Amino acid sequence: MRQHGSQDRSGSGVQTIDRSAAILYAFSSRQPSLGVTEVAAKTGLSTSTAFRLLSALQHNGLLRQTPDRRYVLGAGFLQLAHLAATHAVLRDIAQPAMNTLRDEGEETVGLHELSGKSDRVTIAQAESRLALRRTYTDLGTPVPLPQGAPGKALLAFLPPSQQAAVLSGPLERVTPATITAPATLRQQLADVRRTGYAISLGERTAGTCAVAAPIWDQTAQPVACLSISAPEQRMPMTRCRELGELVKSTAWEISELLGADPAVVAETTRRAAETSPPAA
Repeated sequence: MRQHGSQDRSGSGVQTIDRSAAILYAFSSRQPSLGVTEVAAKTGLSTSTAFRLLSALQHNGLLRQTPDRRYVLGAGFLQLAHLAATHAVLRDIAQPAMNTLRDEGEETVGLHELSGKSDRVTIAQAESRLALRRTYTDLGTPVPLPQGAPGKALLAFLPPSQQAAVLSGPLERVTPATITAPATLRQQLADVRRTGYAISLGERTAGTCAVAAPIWDQTAQPVACLSISAPEQRMPMTRCRELGELVKSTAWEISELLGADPAVVAETTRRAAETSPPAA
């Protein structure tokens, strides 16, 4: 077993992280709750240091204290564990559908996951077999939601307060086509809620067009989205709309595998349309 707390690493910040990690690793299925003295013994920390770090982990929701003053893993830790598990499950579930969509549409398919409150990340792709194709080289890199079809497909269905916060923040221009006018974005988000898919024309990557549709989980939340993208010369608007319907259908297949209920999602979509900020 790794001795997480025994590493000699310079820098008080790094040392604190190492010690906090050692405390978290001290919990196990056999010992799901620990007292301060037990934590100190298992990690080699002094009782005072263990107590200080336990208090900080509790304050951040990674641990919680029971009525008998012992510590167990907290809601924050469990949420992170759930996110990691969902991430792996999502990729496993989505990949066959992504491959089929790639073969039907002949273009690169991307799987994008919501990250925090204002970003999304690309976590997988099924590359087109055409010589000239879109290839994601930034897997795992956070991208602001307003930039490109994948982000807009997610942003359109998030709570109104979250949409407003994103649209009120700085809107960076990364290509000449990037949309930085909040009113224009609000109108596009309304269109996404109406059609069920988003379109971007070189807004994130110059010369590339994309369409994307949300993926819903069992709680009727948009947790990810599916996209198909290609060089702009192969993506006139008529083609974008054709692919939009195909992407939307495939994204829903994945949503059903995640446990999404069509009636609940329809109600969520209706409420999003009624309560989202006006387009102008």
